[in-house]
Amino acid sequence: MIPHTRSDQAVVARHGWPQAVTTVLVALVAMGVVAALGLWAAGAVDLPDQAFPRVVAASVVTAVGGTVKLSGSAGGLADSRAGLTVIPLSVTLTGALVLGAGFLRPLRHRAVAGSRELAAWAARIAVLWLLALLALAYAARQTFKLSLGDDSLSDLGDLFGVSPEVGFTTDVPQTVLFGLLWLAGVLVLALLVSRRAPLPGRLLPLQESVRPAAHAMVVLLLAYVALGTLVALVVAVTRGHAPETLAVILLGLPNLVWLALTIGLGATWNGRVEGPFGLPMPHLLDEVLRSKDTATLNLHTLAEHDGRVWWLVVVDAVLLLSVAFLMAARSPAHVRAWQHAVRLAVALALTVLMICLMGRISAHYGLSVLGIGDLGGGLSGELFLEPELWPAVGLGALWGLVTGFLGALSARPVRRQGEITPADV
Repeated sequence: MIPHTRSDQAVVARHGWPQAVTTVLVALVAMGVVAALGLWAAGAVDLPDQAFPRVVAASVVTAVGGTVKLSGSAGGLADSRAGLTVIPLSVTLTGALVLGAGFLRPLRHRAVAGSRELAAWAARIAVLWLLALLALAYAARQTFKLSLGDDSLSDLGDLFGVSPEVGFTTDVPQTVLFGLLWLAGVLVLALLVSRRAPLPGRLLPLQESVRPAAHAMVVLLLAYVALGTLVALVVAVTRGHAPETLAVILLGLPNLVWLALTIGLGATWNGRVEGPFGLPMPHLLDEVLRSKDTATLNLHTLAEHDGRVWWLVVVDAVLLLSVAFLMAARSPAHVRAWQHAVRLAVALALTVLMICLMGRISAHYGLSVLGIGDLGGGLSGELFLEPELWPAVGLGALWGLVTGFLGALSARPVRRQGEITPADV
């Protein structure tokens, strides 16, 4: 039997259950606060039956990939339908940043970490995260009654026994499955992005080939969020609508700015808004989405309404060249320019894929009596927003190739780990 040394005990202490509890609790509190403030700004505190805490729980569940199902009933002579698929990416981003920082904190100032050590530390967090997911899943359940509008419609509803209700509940197995997968993705990405986090010996090659590109993509996404926050605050100050703007920032700002990132690359999204639904986006996009049965969102269609949309291309080019330069400057000097280009192309293609999968929106609600739809008008609606996936991913790869190569060339004068000869290019 091998005796435990003081250094071994110190490692265990840094990765113990108290640290795991703190990490998970801080992440949940941060996500809950962001969701609660966003929903408060959106007016959700006025929901009946003290449903606000349950709506906050549902927002956190969907933010980590969980599934919330809508249900509806309207009496024996009526039928209702409802569905909702949306991820509040502001809440998602908050949880990812806090969890990633908490996971990496005990590992700082280390050169190498063993696979078992990292697995044990991640397992502690996963066990507590599983318990938190179960608690949130069972808390996120509520039913609301809907008003039919004026008195005559209400009387008609009472006559036919129509009392429309809509509620939501959580799919517990799917919430647990996707919530754990989300956690695993966050922890792996945290290891890949951080320069100081130790890696097991077998994964040390990733230090050179993967980490600079992964870090560049995180910087790109956070830069877009910071820029979007600045623009939103300026709009709130100059044009008013501060509560609505705050709700967008705290619930769906990444949904909006990362959509703009893909459109600037040339990607196309298809969507429609019909009925009382709205989207957390500028009036321009909402106007385009309401103009046709199925509207197309890309640079050309948006430019027909506002030519300033072409500035998205300029913003994309500047930010991508900047992160490409950062990636090359943080890479070893022997890495050739074409290798930088390929790595950034793969990284940007995966990033665009992630945005397209997480940025989809779908919602619908309808009510009919005796087969006649939309009782009272305004009680039915539909919205969806979906990308043309593989063309968007291909455009991301193309932009990554070009900007990665140019960024590598621009970073050559600042090399610190060796020299690059013209033959290396």
